[in-house]
Amino acid sequence: MPSWIGAVILPLSGLLLALPAGADVKARSCGEVRQAYGAKGFSLADIPYQEIAGEHLRICPQEYTCCTTEMEDKLSQQSKLEFENLVEETSHFVRNTFVSRHKKFDEFFRELLENAEKSLNDMFVRTYGMLYMQNSEVFQDLFTELKRYYTGGNVNLEEMLNDFWARLLERMFQLINPQYHFSEDYLECVSKYTDQLKPFGDVPRKLKIQVTRAFIAARTFVQGLTVGREVANRVSKVSPTPGCIRALMKMLYCPYCRGLPSVRPCNNYCLNVMKGCLANQADLDTEWNLFIDAMLLVAERLEGPFNIESVMDPIDVKISEAIMNMQENSMQVSAKVFQGCGQPKPAPALRSARSAPENFNTRFRPYNPEERPTTAAGTSLDRLVTDIKEKLKLSKKVWSSLPYAICKDESVTAGTSNEEECWNGHSKARYLPEIMNDGLTNQINNPEVDVDITRPDTFIRQQIMALRVMTNKLKNAYNGNDVNFQDTSDESSGSGSGSGCMDDVCPTEFEFVTTEAPAVDSDRREVDSSAGQLSSSLLSWSLLGVVLALQRLCR
Repeated sequence: MPSWIGAVILPLSGLLLALPAGADVKARSCGEVRQAYGAKGFSLADIPYQEIAGEHLRICPQEYTCCTTEMEDKLSQQSKLEFENLVEETSHFVRNTFVSRHKKFDEFFRELLENAEKSLNDMFVRTYGMLYMQNSEVFQDLFTELKRYYTGGNVNLEEMLNDFWARLLERMFQLINPQYHFSEDYLECVSKYTDQLKPFGDVPRKLKIQVTRAFIAARTFVQGLTVGREVANRVSKVSPTPGCIRALMKMLYCPYCRGLPSVRPCNNYCLNVMKGCLANQADLDTEWNLFIDAMLLVAERLEGPFNIESVMDPIDVKISEAIMNMQENSMQVSAKVFQGCGQPKPAPALRSARSAPENFNTRFRPYNPEERPTTAAGTSLDRLVTDIKEKLKLSKKVWSSLPYAICKDESVTAGTSNEEECWNGHSKARYLPEIMNDGLTNQINNPEVDVDITRPDTFIRQQIMALRVMTNKLKNAYNGNDVNFQDTSDESSGSGSGSGCMDDVCPTEFEFVTTEAPAVDSDRREVDSSAGQLSSSLLSWSLLGVVLALQRLCR
């Protein structure tokens, strides 16, 4: 071998021996790193053209590197921001589910109440005319209180409904007995006989069961959607710990410092980093899943015996039926009241009788199907609840699934099919440590993230408590009980929000819901027939009293 060849080879071999272990000649240039670093929007003034000694690095391996101290700091902050965005983007589905479905359900419910109030007002104006308009505030107050309850007002549904029927009884008792003057004390005495006399028939009892249970379920369900929305919004905005930020920097940008900007993290490496960073979020999963299960149970109630649409749609017919019961039994009711409360004082002399107003003689006319709104907010309760149930089921285990959802993103990791050519935290090679289990306590031996398992995140614990409280409310609503107003009446009575019936153990209570409420056309025909019979007997004592009362009120 010529001597000049040996003179060239010996210096080259010395140069190769001087390179750090695992490095190659190409890695000494920082050109590829400069290009990737600039693409992130950072100034190229911070980055060298060639690798430099890495003793200054605090997170990445202290070997020959393309990173300065300024670069490591900026890339560390960049890894924090990217992590926060990843969590927020990955949890977008669950957040959007609760935001959009809460908006839709709330819109539906409010419009349903408005439709029911308008329908009742239109029907009663046609049927009772001036008599209704002069007493319409009784009905307006009913809907005002129902709306106030739905929006979270401190309303006891049972007491409110009892008060509605008591007020209606007082007004009607005066109308069917216009020849007498009744003091406030006397009318209070009349109200005390409501339960005993049942002047409105069985409608108040059945309607109370329907309304209380349906409203309890609907209000609690929409509150559940609100809580789910708030928890999802809060938990998706994470604040990584210093230990997590170090691990994120090491995983996402230490390849830059090693001159390997195009090499992505190994999938299992990513999972351990994410499980460490999201350990507290994973602990939310147990209570979240119980919350979702409770929401699904109440949703089934809304589709079945607690269907708010089947309650509110025919409520005008039911109240009209109750009024007719009162009119038909007015003589017996009045006689029993006079016997119990005493003979009232005669009223001042009335003016001469006039003929009954035309609209009261007219037969009751139900709305045609095309006139009466059949849905609210462009949908029906069944379709709306079915849609919400499907989305809720997909949101189960969402928080423990976050690491897997993030790490399967091809923009984050090298994927499971490229386990040899990925960044393992030190070099481009297979990642060997085992994957940690979910949750805070399982991170004690996490090789990538320094997690203090003795200090659970206070903010996450607050969200767990919020879910637990809401789950208890949902369980109460499922059983027909209002969490704020537990009924103290005898459970065997089968009335009120606290009757304690489970599922369909009390079928007689739900008979009104399952058989009568949906049959709107049948109900209207029955009321139509009753109204016709009523108008054909205007010479009866009860109707004569109404006519005389109208004359007195219109003077």
